[in-house]
Amino acid sequence: MLLSHVAIQCADLEASAQFYDAVLAPLGAGRLHDMSPHAIGYGQSKPIPMPQLWLGPQETGNGFRETHIAFMAENRDQVDKFFAEAIRVGAIELHAPKLWPEYGPGYYGAFVRDPDGNNIEATFIDPSAT
Repeated sequence: MLLSHVAIQCADLEASAQFYDAVLAPLGAGRLHDMSPHAIGYGQSKPIPMPQLWLGPQETGNGFRETHIAFMAENRDQVDKFFAEAIRVGAIELHAPKLWPEYGPGYYGAFVRDPDGNNIEATFIDPSAT
């Protein structure tokens, strides 16, 4: 994996935490560190319980700057469940789950906006299609 972790600033940390609690659960991830109101860390407990996504309160910058974060799913069903949970908790739909051949063979993804307006994706790349 190329990235160790990503941190984003949130206008409403609790609203963002509720969103990520819901959408990361179908992907097998959840809160690993909760240092509210300063930071909340998300990740998977295996192989190493190290947060890969950190949320914190907005402290710098003026205005909105969109971030795109894509989470890897283990199969299409997880992408579908991610999308369903996101919509259930009030996310704005960008793109319902589907194949995206323009991104590569077997690329299946869904895109939503989180409470801060960021473009959040869950994707599965079918190894049999590559």
